[in-house]
Amino acid sequence: MSGGGFLAGSVNLLGGDPGIGKSTLALQLLASVVTAHSIKALYFSGEESRDQIALRARRLRVPDSSFQVSNDMELQQVLHAMDSEKPDILVIDSIQTLYSLNSDSLPGSVSQVRECASELMNKAKEKDISLIIIGHITKEGAIAGPKMLEHLVDSVFYLEGDQNHFFRVLRSVKNRFGSTNEIGIFEMQADGLQSVANPGDIFLSERRAQIPGSVVGVGMEATRPLLLEIQALAAKAAYGAPQRNSTGTDPRRLSMLLAVMEKKLKLPLYQNDIFINVVGGLKFFEPAMDLAVAAAILSSYHDRPFPEDFVFFGELGLTGELRSVSLALKRLEEAVRMGFRRVVLPVGAKKALVNMKVDPELHFIQGIAELEEFLK
Repeated sequence: MSGGGFLAGSVNLLGGDPGIGKSTLALQLLASVVTAHSIKALYFSGEESRDQIALRARRLRVPDSSFQVSNDMELQQVLHAMDSEKPDILVIDSIQTLYSLNSDSLPGSVSQVRECASELMNKAKEKDISLIIIGHITKEGAIAGPKMLEHLVDSVFYLEGDQNHFFRVLRSVKNRFGSTNEIGIFEMQADGLQSVANPGDIFLSERRAQIPGSVVGVGMEATRPLLLEIQALAAKAAYGAPQRNSTGTDPRRLSMLLAVMEKKLKLPLYQNDIFINVVGGLKFFEPAMDLAVAAAILSSYHDRPFPEDFVFFGELGLTGELRSVSLALKRLEEAVRMGFRRVVLPVGAKKALVNMKVDPELHFIQGIAELEEFLK
């Protein structure tokens, strides 16, 4: 994801919600790099004491004396360590706890973050030190933190996920030395973040077949296709205005899908509470999930399941038509690899499947009105 490693003198930003696993990932990264390449690393932490870091390191099976750790978060002391210790890689955890005596503002304020980040960047490039800055994101994602630093650094990585689930997605949103079309998918375990080689196997492992309101859609995380279970619940609204609740998909797009389904399928969905959930805690806002979400709603409303080996992908337009989506062939091949033999997709996807090497049963549809034909 980083283009083959961290370039000497590069400044890299690792952002994410508090408690998502940024410090864990940083410790594992340092241990891996130091062990593999026998380089010198420093870890400055204002979030945890050295004893706490030691406990975490032992839990993560990080070898003793892998790297040096300090709780000194005064900027001049950090810069002095960069001069005297001459590390190859340095981690700041986090930029919100670092402060400069030249500024009267509190740590984490806009002026402190800007000044500290600028000084660190200049020193890292001067000494050819690979710098990793960890930053927390608030709910707004815009104050005194990663969002403010994106234009300064060479690469930006965000660790995403739901703290109530075990899965994490490491996403590259900026990289001057490599591609941003890659992601890493990890599972949080007792001994740290472990890479998930076949995430589709895990996300679908507990899916029950022949259940109304449950369908499988194919989403794309960068260039990686993922099969996910989409669940929907359509129930009579008992109190006032119907609820519209979406977990893992765009709630505004859900409102649009419901309006199209009411218009084209003549369904009185305005009388129903609608709940949508992407199982596993991942978030998929791409339009290609429209068809799967609509199919799940339709299945729940009629209380009839789709056949268990069906998979869906396609974008729904405002007039009820289905539009083709990017990387249709990759989605199709992943669906077949996961054992799904029947695929419902837009007619417009035909031209993207001319070099198809698999032989599933394809159901091309032009509009949302044709979807009801596949219900059992």
